[in-house]
Amino acid sequence: MSLIHPKLYPITDVKISGLSHREQLERLAAGGATLVQLRDKISAARAFYETALEAMAIARKLGVRVIVNDRVDIAMAVQADGVHLGQDDLPPEYARSLMGDFKTIGLSTHNLEQVVEASLKAVDYIAVGPVFSTSSKQNPDPEVGLGLIREVRARTSKPIVAIGGITLDRARAVLAAGADSLAVISDLVGAKDITQRVREFIREMQ
Repeated sequence: MSLIHPKLYPITDVKISGLSHREQLERLAAGGATLVQLRDKISAARAFYETALEAMAIARKLGVRVIVNDRVDIAMAVQADGVHLGQDDLPPEYARSLMGDFKTIGLSTHNLEQVVEASLKAVDYIAVGPVFSTSSKQNPDPEVGLGLIREVRARTSKPIVAIGGITLDRARAVLAAGADSLAVISDLVGAKDITQRVREFIREMQ
């Protein structure tokens, strides 16, 4: 599926925000977010399914597209718009066979070799990172810096989503390096006013 990414790609996190996925999505959408990834590394599958279902109901009313992190089964069960896969998750080709051609599939990469491989796979966008150090993962991969973003831009025509340690003051530099979209967790959902923070990001990236 061809996907035109908005420049801002918020990712939910219950632990960082202290809010449910539905509450985070509502605040993100109020600020202007049109695509949100539901990410939950701590809940059991049943609990994540139930909270994702609640978030999807709101997303449909607000016209927000939803991508589910890691879990193809949950993405399908709640009829999300797609799934974001890590290197250790279900291979993209199998996810595609299950989800069909009209769902979005993204894949995380952490080095140029993975990017080259991802470019040949049935994915709609390639996430690259962590660009900077990040606190949203327990065991993050090494920082790749803006240099890898520039290399990736020269090697693929697929949309590039930069992720990892991206803050408001770094947004323009990451886009200038070649990223099409910025995946942001802590500096959005960890903000005191999530809605206002989304507006600030969108204004900064215009």
